[in-house]
Amino acid sequence: MMRATLYRTQERAMKGQPEIIKLLNKVLTNELTAVNQYFLHARMIENWGMYHLGRIVYKESIEEMKHADMLIKRILFLDGLPNLQDLNKLRIGETITECMTSDLAVETGGHATLVAGVKYCDDHMDYVSRELLRRILEDTEHHIDFLETQLGLIKLMGEPNYIQSAMKEIEGEG
Repeated sequence: MMRATLYRTQERAMKGQPEIIKLLNKVLTNELTAVNQYFLHARMIENWGMYHLGRIVYKESIEEMKHADMLIKRILFLDGLPNLQDLNKLRIGETITECMTSDLAVETGGHATLVAGVKYCDDHMDYVSRELLRRILEDTEHHIDFLETQLGLIKLMGEPNYIQSAMKEIEGEG
């Protein structure tokens, strides 16, 4: 019981750090932007007949939504107000290559914020927020790798051949 009380006391010392709440809200904005962009791309890709790839992109949208949910909970715990009103500009592709290039841009932009955020939280001894951002960073790096691989395949095969292969299955995600 004493350990739980001590933990809560230490955790409460983290409440009210406006810069950490601001940082978490910035990451939240990135995640909410990604949810919307990936969701639309998923539906577009399915509409183009690439159902398996569309499901992969849809699952990525859901993963981003789960990240947003964790961020919202953390911001509320820190007595902050989650900002769900602001979104970055959506980059909607009109071809499979444009969709993946746009999604890669969202991920790489978010990556820089996450790396800086992990360091900032560590420097300010908010280890719970740091761990949350580190977990999101890990997922982000996995998605960057997937997108870079797919774009590499498009470059190697050409978009028409990639689309034909995507009508079947894309390995490595799911």
